[in-house]
Amino acid sequence: MKLSRKIALSAVAVGVLGALGNAVAAPVYEIINLDKQEYDFVGEGNGTLPNTRNGYAQAVNNNDQLVGVALGRKVLKPDDVDTDIVDSADGISSSVRITLSTDKEIEGNNYAFSSSDNTPDNKDWVPIFESFNGAKAPGTPNNANSINSQLFGINAAGIQVGSMSGPQRTLPFTGEKNDNNKDQKFWYFRDYETRGVIKKGDVEIPLIPPYHTYKNSDNKTAEVGGLSTASAINDSNLVVGYASTDIADSSTGNLDNCLKSDAKEPVEVCVQDLQFGTRPLPVYQIRAQAWQLKDDNTVTSIDLPLGLTPDSDSKAIFQAQAVGVNNDGVIVGRSDTYRGGDKNNLRYDAAYWKKDADGKYQYQHVPNVSEKDDRDSIAYAINNAGILVGSYSAFIEGRVRSKFFYYDTKAAGDKVVVPNDFKDRLTDLTSVPRDINNNNQVVGSIETDFSKTQVRPRAGFLFEMGSKDETKFHNLNNLLTCQSKGYEPDGDSWKRHQVEVEDGSGKKLSYSTRIEVVEANSINDDGTIVGTALITKPRYQIDDDGKPVIDPDSKKPLFELNALGQPVTASIPRMVVLKPVNDTSASACTFSDVPGEKPYERKGAGMLFWIFALPLAFLRRRKF
Repeated sequence: MKLSRKIALSAVAVGVLGALGNAVAAPVYEIINLDKQEYDFVGEGNGTLPNTRNGYAQAVNNNDQLVGVALGRKVLKPDDVDTDIVDSADGISSSVRITLSTDKEIEGNNYAFSSSDNTPDNKDWVPIFESFNGAKAPGTPNNANSINSQLFGINAAGIQVGSMSGPQRTLPFTGEKNDNNKDQKFWYFRDYETRGVIKKGDVEIPLIPPYHTYKNSDNKTAEVGGLSTASAINDSNLVVGYASTDIADSSTGNLDNCLKSDAKEPVEVCVQDLQFGTRPLPVYQIRAQAWQLKDDNTVTSIDLPLGLTPDSDSKAIFQAQAVGVNNDGVIVGRSDTYRGGDKNNLRYDAAYWKKDADGKYQYQHVPNVSEKDDRDSIAYAINNAGILVGSYSAFIEGRVRSKFFYYDTKAAGDKVVVPNDFKDRLTDLTSVPRDINNNNQVVGSIETDFSKTQVRPRAGFLFEMGSKDETKFHNLNNLLTCQSKGYEPDGDSWKRHQVEVEDGSGKKLSYSTRIEVVEANSINDDGTIVGTALITKPRYQIDDDGKPVIDPDSKKPLFELNALGQPVTASIPRMVVLKPVNDTSASACTFSDVPGEKPYERKGAGMLFWIFALPLAFLRRRKF
């Protein structure tokens, strides 16, 4: 595949890139929230909420406030392997599952949190639980939380956006009983599974989707909840995301069965059973959506056009999602479209929406690298200069890979830019950008191994548009100080920091600290980066309910043991905050104790902190 690297940039973008072009090296970073390695089982203050398993930072604003999500510790499926690796596009480990059923209490597993450099009791960057629908913090005594919540964006005013589920409700159980359910008293259900939400202080503002109630041919109705999610918010309180606008015809038969007079379950329970299925139903028509938050905490919904016009008699399912927005109100995401106007070539492609002269949003298609070879694409973020970042998927060297690209919406050209990565050339390493700040610094994740047969490890990356540094595409782990990689001074050299912990039985475990930044999800204009790191931590026993096995005498959890009876460790995802080091004499760590790993040699000697003195026109606040 021939990839274009030419683009006509707008005047603003050229000005910023010209200034950046004088830079000689990337910043040196330090991790500032994982300084305590001897933390206990609940992981308090170290990258996740107490009594949760994994923590992920999603977005950071220019006031050093972030939002994220913590994942609880739950039951594994029999066939699952507890590998504790970040694996899916949303950053949530696929190795843990929770069994949901209308026959037992519903357990929530995702917990939204916020954090900042000025949290209560001077505990900087400690995750703080954000409650939705009255949910209690994980670990609250006698609390079986039934609500899932996530936060994806935060603006300069600290207004947060994300999604939540409804709280658990019950109905008296009237079904057939057997030896397995003879004591069952209730059915359990929720009014909706995923609903967008805005949080302004203590005020929760739900974003009710256009479609949430099903009506059959007999005018009987079933509340199906619909679906909506808020992905991002700008400093004018414009919220973007996506929502259900109709139901797919393929789902009507299932819902009709729920509404039959001889149905074995109440309608609410029948609908919930469909939603808890292996392939959750109903299936919706999904459209990109925007909501303007007003001063009185009401919202005005804005429908964003689809990238095609369906035939009047079409039964097809079409979808579009808004993912990011800048302070000019330009929205980015993806939409179904007929590529090149060909109705036989339906694709899910990167898109952006901007207002026309009449103030109405119009769909704009982001050019493809290759009209023929690209499978699909998505735009994740856009800065105030109009530069959007996204990724496309295509067969590269015989396999489907995703590659990072950027595009100048103000130039309105027909080319996107696919930059070189680690080898100073375009490789087959999958790379996904997540954010771009107003200094044209891009962060995301990229594979670091060229294996054709194994799962490839990933690392967070920093890409600096316009930099003259030989390596513009940086593995963030190569920009860290030695302490931030888990080392401590050892005379004139370095050594791994050793952690010693003891479980409830008195069994001791000693292991070496290791920190690997695996994804960077957001960067603000000061260069602060937030994302996910894998850190070494003891593996503890869990019971059949997914709860830690506690020693009755010491009241402490017990280590998991290998076949030799020895404690084992695991790499656990944690929220990570990276700050540029404000010391021109600081340098990235060049020491490595990993066999076969070549020490990183940093190019150049200066840093980019002077760019923050650029005119304010270039430093308008970013959407997060």
